[in-house]
Amino acid sequence: MPITEARKEINNLPRSLDMKDTISVTSRGKKVLAILPWETYEAITETLEIMSDPEMMNALNRGIAEYKSGKTEDWNAVKEELELA
Repeated sequence: MPITEARKEINNLPRSLDMKDTISVTSRGKKVLAILPWETYEAITETLEIMSDPEMMNALNRGIAEYKSGKTEDWNAVKEELELA
């Protein structure tokens, strides 16, 4: 979407934007802005926070490795152990 059109349509964008869509705003044919749903923005920033935290990434990688090696627990047994069942 050209920047001139985005300027005209800015008030209508939240209603017209499918909540899964991202709009590229262009200036002279070059992408200069992205308009995206707030939930998408939050998901991106949360992912970046996790990826920039070495402890979180180590824990995530350990969990993935344990899952791949078959070191898993039965969900129903865990719920009972934690008295959630």
